[in-house]
Amino acid sequence: MSLIFHPLLALIASVTDRQLARYVEFLKEENKILRSRVHGQIHTKPHERERLLKLGKPLGRAIEELLTIVSPSTFYRWLRDAGQGSKRKSPVSSGRRKPREVRELVIQIAKSTSFGYTRILGELRKLGIKKISRQTVRNILKEEGIQPGPNRTSDSWQSFIDRHAKTLWAVDFFSVKTVTKKGLQELYVMVWLCMTTRELIVSPCTAHPNAAWVTQQTDAFLEQTISRDEKPAIIMHDRDTKFTQEFINKLKQKGVQHNALPKASPNLNGRCERVIFTLKHECLKKFIIFGKRHLDHLMTEFTAYYNTHRSHTEREHLPPLATVPEEVMTVDRDEIVVRSYVGGLVRSFERKVA
Repeated sequence: MSLIFHPLLALIASVTDRQLARYVEFLKEENKILRSRVHGQIHTKPHERERLLKLGKPLGRAIEELLTIVSPSTFYRWLRDAGQGSKRKSPVSSGRRKPREVRELVIQIAKSTSFGYTRILGELRKLGIKKISRQTVRNILKEEGIQPGPNRTSDSWQSFIDRHAKTLWAVDFFSVKTVTKKGLQELYVMVWLCMTTRELIVSPCTAHPNAAWVTQQTDAFLEQTISRDEKPAIIMHDRDTKFTQEFINKLKQKGVQHNALPKASPNLNGRCERVIFTLKHECLKKFIIFGKRHLDHLMTEFTAYYNTHRSHTEREHLPPLATVPEEVMTVDRDEIVVRSYVGGLVRSFERKVA
């Protein structure tokens, strides 16, 4: 900045008023172009506002034609707040601001991850920090200048989901292109999702998703879940041809019903589609995948992280298989550790094991 600032002062000092007006007009237009490249609001820090006030206050009403990052009313509010000085500081520091440890933890989570407000709130909930809202997280990040990162179902369908959610599971497939010695190969994965807990179970992949493989994975899923207190009672699936009669018969043998969704209605299995998007977006797209063993390893690692450490809005910002932690009033950062999963791809903020 210093390399530009000094020549600019020298230039302004040597020009006439008419030339100076042209320079100002050019700088204003240039600033408009730069602002058009910036999406969203620009949040200024306290020291930046002080500099703007120092330079803008002597200009009087002329500042209204120059302002671009905030409205004139905001600038005048800054002036009023600066004039009141310490009168505004005491109530903020004594009551509405969160403890320094909580603020620093929010900032640390934001800077060390790409989480947005809701995901950061989820990390705090996992640590037992409950007396903080999503708006407070947003305000803390705005003050630090840190930028973060529909339900279309009908009422009747939602009522069905709500009535059977504890024993209702959804199943779907997705494919992944992998690199092998013979070139690119497309492998298929079978995904099971519990509607209540959002627990995720992923099958080993295959290059040939035939009826025998689907039946084998269905049998493995039932063996894993059938002895639970709230065992699967209904399996929801679309009309993919891979869901054959053998698949239906395997469910019936264990006393499990199946619910085939209507044709051309992918939104009815939207939760399963969403978890598949999460698998791809947060994990698979971050790797070049080399064959079946590599894909199975990634899915096993990420599924374990998803079920035990990744927060979920439908679980009140807790992981699918997590227990509700005891609420804490203070935060001892020495008791909090950052653990990495899936080869360091994702991080989780956790308390040290006693």
